[in-house]
Amino acid sequence: MGFRIVTHRKDEQMAKMIPLIGSSEAGPLGAMHLPRLWLKVTLSAAGALNEEYDACGAGFDQMVLDGLGVDRDAAVAYLTNEKPTYPQFEQWVVDQNGGSIDQSVIDASNAAIAGYNHGDDIVEAISSAANTNADGAITDAVTLNALEDWNEIHGEVTG
Repeated sequence: MGFRIVTHRKDEQMAKMIPLIGSSEAGPLGAMHLPRLWLKVTLSAAGALNEEYDACGAGFDQMVLDGLGVDRDAAVAYLTNEKPTYPQFEQWVVDQNGGSIDQSVIDASNAAIAGYNHGDDIVEAISSAANTNADGAITDAVTLNALEDWNEIHGEVTG
């Protein structure tokens, strides 16, 4: 199986994309949501992030940065200006912590993300838009945000 490289001319407008890396995803470092944050800021810097998404918002984005001891403005500037690959970004995060991050710090950040529940109004809004979870039994933000992403992509591709 080979790779297909897609290139865009500089004068072509890039399509706006929905970030389909979920908040539960973790890279080699093991930090949940960090790959999604990298993708959103990278897409935003390229002018390709769907308008419905914040490049670096106050929710999980800020939670993972705070949890890993990384300054938000520095992370956004690094991602925007240097355009690192994901492994390069992870290494930068580690470097921001003096060259290592204790596993307990990563575990605490992951627990905060995995354990975060949306409030009733957001649960209702996402459930209604995604036409699921009518009883409101799903309240964890990781699952609800994934449902919201999938609903958005479905709407994009099916019109």
